[in-house]
Amino acid sequence: MKKILSTIAVAAALIMSGTSCVQDLTVTPIDPNIKLPEDVLNTPEAFNALLAKCYQGLACSSSDGEGGNPDISGVDGGYGQYLRAMFHLQCLATDEAVCCWNDQTLYDIHNLCWSTSDTFVAAAYYRVFFQVGLCNEYIRKSGESNLAFDKKAQYVAEARALRLLSYYHAIDLFGNVPFFTEANSVGSEGPDQIMRADLWDWMVKEAKDLIKGNDLPSAGNTEYGRIDKGSVNMILAKLYLNAEVWKGENHYADCASICQNLMETYKLEDNYLDLFGADNHLFTKNTTYKGKEIIFAVPQDGLNIRSYGATNYIIFACTGGDMDPMGQMGISSGWGGLTLTKAFVDKFGEDDLRANFYTEYGKEIPDISDYKSGGYKSMKYRNINHDGSAAQTEGFVDTDFPVFRAADVYLMLAECAARGAADKSSGLKALNDVRERAGLKTLDAAGLTLDNVLDERARELYHELVRRQDLIRFGKFTTADYLWDYKGGVAAGRAVDSKYNLYPLTSSDVNANATLKQNAGY
Repeated sequence: MKKILSTIAVAAALIMSGTSCVQDLTVTPIDPNIKLPEDVLNTPEAFNALLAKCYQGLACSSSDGEGGNPDISGVDGGYGQYLRAMFHLQCLATDEAVCCWNDQTLYDIHNLCWSTSDTFVAAAYYRVFFQVGLCNEYIRKSGESNLAFDKKAQYVAEARALRLLSYYHAIDLFGNVPFFTEANSVGSEGPDQIMRADLWDWMVKEAKDLIKGNDLPSAGNTEYGRIDKGSVNMILAKLYLNAEVWKGENHYADCASICQNLMETYKLEDNYLDLFGADNHLFTKNTTYKGKEIIFAVPQDGLNIRSYGATNYIIFACTGGDMDPMGQMGISSGWGGLTLTKAFVDKFGEDDLRANFYTEYGKEIPDISDYKSGGYKSMKYRNINHDGSAAQTEGFVDTDFPVFRAADVYLMLAECAARGAADKSSGLKALNDVRERAGLKTLDAAGLTLDNVLDERARELYHELVRRQDLIRFGKFTTADYLWDYKGGVAAGRAVDSKYNLYPLTSSDVNANATLKQNAGY
């Protein structure tokens, strides 16, 4: 898959209408002499190449490499990369990190005071719907083609699953969103808006169809970096976990059932930090290592799959100051950007093996604009192999981004049990399994509380794009129930308007499409 992604140069033209988010997302080939997909999708290899573009959209900013023309015009190819855009909105808006760079509206994200025209919100919004449109086009063109080959149905199922993943981010971040599938992605006046609860219904049905069908590979029985039924089950479990927020219904028992099934296939690895090193591709279902913990990952490769986002961004931005870039992080130099808040690092005890932090500047952050003024720096992701050997050092990292992991499954089961929707002994065991790997003492039955589960999720899953979602589900994101450094724009933290539980639809999209209604409060 890495070879496919490294060589793909297919011009995946998104042919959408001119009156909505799709207007800003209309993409034409960089080279006008390159043929459009309808002209070239006439061999199995061409279908495989365009599917690779659907995957590449998660890993890179464009088909031209890290410095090439980004897929989306008007959005910087670095901060507009899919996973970096997600990190900004899912992690930087929480206690997990502040960033000292005063890039455009970046401070507004952590301060929870963004507007409808925020650059970083727009970057994430357009990336998500670019991916949706790209997958739609693949599905539509496949349906129109008379070409038959062995894996065609599988490829279409993969595109549907990748589309589901992007809608998972859309429903979480933006709520009521433009909705379009292969049936209406071309030639319409613009997609209608779908209500969050209705999108939840569609997504649950789509996930169940993919799981029930025979086209998508079963859990772990596919090439590394490709999506399968294990990943779709994970998305379905997330839909059930957040159903009270997204749908207005309690589905924790359904979530627990899926988690129990997933735990039959995916297990915890022995060493937590191995999962975030340069050779973390080894710890998946289709390898010989014990845990097979990573369910789905977005590959990065310092030679072949490069971007200024994903783990390259996380590792370089966490490194700076007086750190030893090569010895500690496996890179030649750092960017000096990301710092953990004191409220977050205070959740870790001295014995927690996951607390892989650079601590020389202390916990306090007296000046958010100065990387060296204070604050612990995360060393969770590193460009170093699990045995301590060096990865390649060409300026980009080999560390893949784990989108879904077994540890998340364990902690979802624990949360469902704490909420009374699953067997408490099973939930406690799952929680303690995660704690034991981290070097912590096990809890007794009285320790299976929602507060303990939330804190364990913070320690286990930080910088994995779930913190904001967790804080919202627990009622702590915008309220005064939990404060962290610079929440609301003040050093001590403060409550903010509940409208910030959702990001706005980007203003240019709302202005262009009369069917879209802005989220409440914006």
